[in-house]
Amino acid sequence: MEQIEQLQKEALEKIRDCQQGSALNELRVYYLGKKGPVQGLMKNMKSLSSEEKPIFGQKVNQLKQELSQAIEEKRQELAQKEMLAKIENEKIDITLPGRKPHLANLHPLNLVTQELEDLFIGLGYQVIEGNDIVSDEYCFERANIPKDHPARDMQDSLYIDPNWLLRTHTTAIQMKVLEESAPSLPIKVVCPGKVYRRDDDDATHSHQFMQMEGLVIGENVTLSDLKGTLEFMARKLFGQDREIRFRPSFFPFTEPSVEVDVSCHICNGKGCPTCKGTGWIEILGAGEVHPNVLKMAGYDPEKCSGFAFGVGIERVAMLKYGIDDIRHFYTNDMRFMDEFKRFE
Repeated sequence: MEQIEQLQKEALEKIRDCQQGSALNELRVYYLGKKGPVQGLMKNMKSLSSEEKPIFGQKVNQLKQELSQAIEEKRQELAQKEMLAKIENEKIDITLPGRKPHLANLHPLNLVTQELEDLFIGLGYQVIEGNDIVSDEYCFERANIPKDHPARDMQDSLYIDPNWLLRTHTTAIQMKVLEESAPSLPIKVVCPGKVYRRDDDDATHSHQFMQMEGLVIGENVTLSDLKGTLEFMARKLFGQDREIRFRPSFFPFTEPSVEVDVSCHICNGKGCPTCKGTGWIEILGAGEVHPNVLKMAGYDPEKCSGFAFGVGIERVAMLKYGIDDIRHFYTNDMRFMDEFKRFE
């Protein structure tokens, strides 16, 4: 009985002082295992009388139960302490401001494209996109530019084979829209996208660039409608004081054709380095859709008319944001991209 009391006192003291779950498990194995001191007490049974054996066995079983209970209570205590310590270390002060993730900006060309799309959607236009690889027929011939036409030389096209090429303008999308819509009227679409030409890259030229072309076909659509549309666009992009002017020009798919200038938004028409002292900045080409284009798409030019225009996205972005080199748009310099947070 003295051995039982001594072992009980020793084990309970060690269990009470234990501070780690692993150490507690070692105590459990040591005291309650098959080769442990508690089980070893049973060896004394052979030296006891018949009256003493049941009493001794009961005491040993009580010791096992007491130690098992003490170990379980200690295990729960240590688990609670560990949980509280974890909560303390991992707690979050919800009064502190959150950490903002780094969000990339939209590319300036996408900013201008989206701004133009929003503008024309508000005027009732549809935004139509197409493939970068187009057929020679829709890129040129349906736009009234046959194979022997001098305007082909100005395009510097990138052909894949004799019949297919990287589009030199998004006119090919317009030609598809005309054909698929015939003879339904009216048609009001803008066609944004990247175009490609064999060109040497410098501050103002690139072998790839962005365009947005517009097309309106209906009854009695005139140059005055075109002027009102482009004037609205210019004022939305560059300020409400902007004016536009038409200068005669030539494009195979429009007749008459015009170059369109906008009054300089830097000097307000007085003359500065941006507008080269003229007070005007050229922004796009436009004109009334050529009768041949309408005929090839299945329309009667005697019953309908329309206008088309094409604006360079890079040119608008360079004027709008004061960018002096077109190559900045394609060098992936994050310092440059971080300058463009929103529409202006």
